[in-house]
Amino acid sequence: NPFGVGQTVTHGIVSALARTQVGITDYQFFIQTDAAINPGNSGGALVDMTGKLVGINTAIFSRSGGSQGIGFAIPANMVRVVVASAKSGGKAVKRPWLGARLQAVTPDIAESLGLRLPTGALVAHVAPGGPAAKAGLKVSDLMGAIDGKSIDDPNAFDYRFATRPLGGSAQVDVQRGGKTLKVIIPLEVAPDTNRDEITISARSPFQGAKVVNISPAVAEELRLDSNAEGVVVIDLEDGAPAAGVGFQKGDIIMAVNSQKIAKTSDLDKAAKTSSRVWRIIVVRGGQQINVTLGG
Repeated sequence: NPFGVGQTVTHGIVSALARTQVGITDYQFFIQTDAAINPGNSGGALVDMTGKLVGINTAIFSRSGGSQGIGFAIPANMVRVVVASAKSGGKAVKRPWLGARLQAVTPDIAESLGLRLPTGALVAHVAPGGPAAKAGLKVSDLMGAIDGKSIDDPNAFDYRFATRPLGGSAQVDVQRGGKTLKVIIPLEVAPDTNRDEITISARSPFQGAKVVNISPAVAEELRLDSNAEGVVVIDLEDGAPAAGVGFQKGDIIMAVNSQKIAKTSDLDKAAKTSSRVWRIIVVRGGQQINVTLGG
C-alpha cells in the first residue's frame, strides 16, 4: 500500500528469470516482472494465476522513483530456505557452504577452453578441508550444471547451491581437461569456531567496532574470500569513533602500528595502547588499504 490508497493488486507477465546482474543483494537470482511494483511494495507477494506464491517483491528499476515496468522478486525457493531457518529457531539463515571462490567466464577464458559462449562458473580457489575440497574440485574446474540445472554464471551457482537442503549432497557437472566429470558435493554448513566476538571500548580509532575472528561461517556470511584470515568488523555503533573515521562492515584489520592482528584479543590489546599516530592496514573488498590517523 505504497500510496495510502488501500490494498492493491497489479498484473503483468514474468519478463525474465534468473536475473543476476541486478546488484541488490549477495544472492542475485531474481524473477523480473512488468507487473507494477512501486516504492513500498517490498515484501509484497508475486503470485501466479492460480494464487500460488512464486516470489517476494524486492526492488524496481526506476529513474523517476515510480514503476517503469521493471520489477524484481526473490524466487519462492529462496524464501522457503529463510522460512525454514526461522521455523527451526535459528538466529541466522543456514545455507550450504561450498568452501571455494568462483569467478565468471570471460570471452577470453571461454575461447581458451573451447567454449562457444562464456557460460558457467570457474573455480578460482578451493579452501582446504571444505566441501569443495572433499568432493575433489580443483582450481580451473568449470562448473556447468548442478543437479541437472544449467549454470550461466557464479551468481546462478550461488542461488542453486544455497537453495539445496542441508544434509544431502549436490551433483555438479564439471569440465576438467576437456572431460566432463560428475562431482558430488556434501551439503553442510560452514563451521563457526573460535568466533570470539568483542566490541572495542578503549579510546582509539576502533572504539565502537564489533569484531570477530574470521571463520568459514563468518567468511560466508560477509562474502569474504574463502581463504581470508584475521579479524573482521561485523558492526559499528552509531556515532562511535570507528564509524567516524570510516571503518565499514566487512573490513579486515590486518595490522596496527606494525603489529600483526591475528585475533580479536590482539586488536583489543592494540586499541588499549596509547598512541599519537595510528598506522593501520585494512583489507576491503580484496584491496589492501594503508591508513594513517592522528599525528
